Amino acid sequence: MTEELVSVYDADGNVIGAQPRSRVYAEGLWHASAGVLVRSADGARVYVHRRTMTKAVFAGMHDCLAGGVVDPGETPLQAATRELAEELGISGPPLTALASVAWDGQWAGKPMRCHLFAYEVRWDGPVHHQPEEIVDGWWWTDEELATHLADPDWPFVPDTRVLVPQLLRLRQHP
Repeated sequence: MTEELVSVYDADGNVIGAQPRSRVYAEGLWHASAGVLVRSADGARVYVHRRTMTKAVFAGMHDCLAGGVVDPGETPLQAATRELAEELGISGPPLTALASVAWDGQWAGKPMRCHLFAYEVRWDGPVHHQPEEIVDGWWWTDEELATHLADPDWPFVPDTRVLVPQLLRLRQHP
């Protein structure tokens, strides 16, 4: 079985090739991920979920973005649309671009460099977790999420943690 390839970027956000996922993570190569913030139709609640313990990175942590890496030949919007359908079973509604940042951090003692692209969708329909990726999920207000994020020991995906305050601000001050 051939290992999954991931689009590799330069520090400025330009696609420069593709490498196996294991190499991207082991060497801290710049790559991109796209995530979708799922809000209730009235915008009052955010869908938060917990990742499975079998995930390659950030296993067992909480997140509020359904998302993943950008595959070769894929745009961030295409990746976000695909991941939203795969992880939460949501397809059809339009996604709105919210923010993008470059995150140069560490995970498990190794460098992790990622361009993060965030989108939003409004949804009141059913949510169906992909059992290999998501253990549980629930709806919280921005305030409930912010309260949990204020605790640095709460196990939340670190790259999303970088984006969330900006995403919550965007909602409060369009």
